[in-house]
Amino acid sequence: MLMMIWRQFVMEWKLYLRDKGAMFWTFAFPVAMLLGFGIIFRGGGGPKLTVVYVQPAAQSTRDAALLKAMDEVQLKVLSLAPGEAAGRWGRGETAAEVLPDGDGYRIRLNSYLMAQGGPTAGLVNQAWLLAQARLNGSPEPGRIPLSVESPGGKKASNYAAFLLPGLLGLNLLSIGLFSVGMVNVSYREKGKFRRLAVTPLPKWVFLMGQVLQRLTISLAQAVVLLVVGWLAFGIRNQGSYLDLVVVMTLGTACFMSFGFALSGFAETSETYAAIANVFFFPLMLLSGVYFTLDSAPHWLQQSVAFLPLSPFLSTLRAVFNDGAGLAGHGLGLLVVAAWALGTFLIAVRRFRWN
Repeated sequence: MLMMIWRQFVMEWKLYLRDKGAMFWTFAFPVAMLLGFGIIFRGGGGPKLTVVYVQPAAQSTRDAALLKAMDEVQLKVLSLAPGEAAGRWGRGETAAEVLPDGDGYRIRLNSYLMAQGGPTAGLVNQAWLLAQARLNGSPEPGRIPLSVESPGGKKASNYAAFLLPGLLGLNLLSIGLFSVGMVNVSYREKGKFRRLAVTPLPKWVFLMGQVLQRLTISLAQAVVLLVVGWLAFGIRNQGSYLDLVVVMTLGTACFMSFGFALSGFAETSETYAAIANVFFFPLMLLSGVYFTLDSAPHWLQQSVAFLPLSPFLSTLRAVFNDGAGLAGHGLGLLVVAAWALGTFLIAVRRFRWN
């Protein structure tokens, strides 16, 4: 019995290793994403906001004071001649620029880049207050002390530490929807299931081989990302490895069941791809893989908490980044478990061999 399962497991791996595209998206792409975003945002809070400073005809003491203050409030200042600044603005490359205006200045914001321009304008005004105080010999405005640390207070982390658990969750979702669901639809479409039904191979052995092979892919993916995160950015698991395994196992069960369930609603690979993407992209964009939803409407933030990926990532980040236990995340784990059970029951009901 065990030998049959082992042979089927090996066969699934051989079929998988023939698909170079699947191996790229499974292993190389997540690593590239982690390295790319990790290097870009290595400073922790991301790159400095950029403001274009349009040079006046002659620089005054006031101009020099403003430039110095803008640098001190962590703005990246591009000091450009009027013609060069106008060309950059016309190409849509500038989010915010500071222009001389009579005896003072004017801030111009790009309406299409308000996400960057708005915070930049706030920092420019902060720098102007600081410059004015220095020019007038007045006490400088008091500033609230700033510290950067992870929510659990374990350590100050960069964006890569936030991204790594998100990629782990996204990989599990991808395996469930595309490596599990798509493969089953393809097998059924090509008649492999019908031929399998008349062979001595028990159906449960075939399914067990698939499940075990996907589980080992998930484990290999996680190990690769954890090792790259450690070597490239010094990111380490701050919590219990047992808790980490429990969360990852529950997530794997949930998203594999998700894929099996959706595969029962499609007759062809093309139809399944459309169905899977309907679920994949909203989950990827709304669940906090790459960014939080702080600026989203409150009702949307509340709604995504009931999707499977969002509570999974919240719990995974709490364990991995902050060393939290599972006790404070019972509701989120319950949501993931409910999705796992519900989709498994749908998968069983909808599964067929032809």
